[in-house]
Formats: sequence, C-alpha cells, structure tokens
Amino acid sequence: MRSGRLFLLMIGALTAVLLSACAGVSPSSSNSEFATRVDRVDTQRRASIRLQLAAEYYQQRQLQIALDEVKQALQISPNFVDAHSMAALIYMDLGEIKLAEEHFSRAIRLSPQDPDLSNNYGWFLCQNGRVEQSLPYFESAARNRAYQSPARALTNAGVCSLKLKNLVAAENYLKEAFQLDPSNPTTSIGLARLNYERGDDRSARFYINRVTSSDAISAEALWLAIKIERRLGDRAAEVSLVTQLGRRYPNSAEFIAYQRGAFNE
Repeated sequence: MRSGRLFLLMIGALTAVLLSACAGVSPSSSNSEFATRVDRVDTQRRASIRLQLAAEYYQQRQLQIALDEVKQALQISPNFVDAHSMAALIYMDLGEIKLAEEHFSRAIRLSPQDPDLSNNYGWFLCQNGRVEQSLPYFESAARNRAYQSPARALTNAGVCSLKLKNLVAAENYLKEAFQLDPSNPTTSIGLARLNYERGDDRSARFYINRVTSSDAISAEALWLAIKIERRLGDRAAEVSLVTQLGRRYPNSAEFIAYQRGAFNE
C-alpha cells in the first residue's frame, strides 16, 4: 500500500519556502546573483505547479494526463525528487515496471532519507516479486521520526512478510501497526489473513469483521471473510457475504472461485 496509493504533495508549503528564499536575498547582493536566485525560484515554482496538476489528475485516475504533466515538471526541474516519485507511481500503475524502477531509483539517490519515498519504493519491490528487498525500505520509513504514517509502512511490511510465509515477522509488524492505527482496514485484513493461515478462525473473524461493513471493502477481503465463516460453520454469515460479493463484484476472480468451490486455493 503506497502512502495510500498516493503521497501528499505539499505544494503550498514548498511555494512559501521558495518565496521566502527569494525575499531573503540581501540588497547588497550583485545583480547577477539576485537574478540567478530569482530564476531558480521561478523554475521551481513552475515545476511545482506542473506537479500539483499531475497529482490532481493522478487522484482522478487520468494517468496519461498526469504523466504528461509530471514529464513537464521534470523538463523544467530534472532533479525534482517529488516529480520523480510521482512519475514512478504513475508508471507503476501503467504497468511500465522498468520506467517506474528508473524513477524510483533516481528519487532514492536524490533523497535517500525520505520516508514516503522509502515506503512507496518498498511497496513497488514487494508487488514485483522482490519481497525480501522491500522490507528494509519499510523499516526505514517506519523508524523515521519525521514520518507521519509509520503504521502504513509497518502494515506493508506485515503484508509482504505474509507473502514470504514468515508468520512471526508478519505478526510483529501487523500488531505494532494495529496499536498505532487500529482504524486502518488494510491492517485488520492482514491480521485476519495471518490468523486464518494459522488456523485461528475466531481471531481471523474478529479482525475481518472490522471491515466487512465498509462500502470500500475489496473482493479479496470479502472472499477471505467467506472462507473464515465457512470454516467456522456459520452458514448464514457465509451466505450474507456471498450475496455481497456477488452484488458488488459479480465478475471478480473471487466470486468465480466461490462458484467453483475453490476454498483451498
């Protein structure tokens, strides 16, 4: 899970900083030095505006337009870290893995201590079969005192540890994340899956029930809830969840799996 699948772009704050930098030029500065500083501020301002537009289009899932805007930001300011990070996210969603990797790598080189960037790059690695490589990036983000969402990185580390079948590590990450932010549905789903795989179906039910009433619940989470109730033998709860899955996601792989009776796949 990326910083929500989005990172927050503090364009207003950045612009204020740039303007204050401009205001701070000493009257005794030479004309050429002053002009250079003004040009630098104007360049970054124009790049920031393009990046802000890219972020807005990205939120609207207009990925190609977002990509065009972020490319313009990078033409204006080739070392703009946030623009490289945004480009990486867009390319990732477009399935352009090599290009996403290039922009993530460039951003990491430019800002190796950025916790949002570390979290997003870790998720990229995890989603592309490099799970073990992802964990140090999640750790780096979670332990960074400047990071405002450590629970998110810990949840990602837990979910990716589950992919490695490392249940002990997954439990440690997910429980710490739950203590920090019990409202995160991804954390609850991760803990439900962890307990389901351990055979602790009642604990699995406790965590999955925290999200089954959400309008935003995914087909994957509903399918997990169905399997939990089936193992617990609660037929009424199972039927209710199946009805919900069929209504919301009739063409999903999960509903098709239910129809095939593929409960153990």
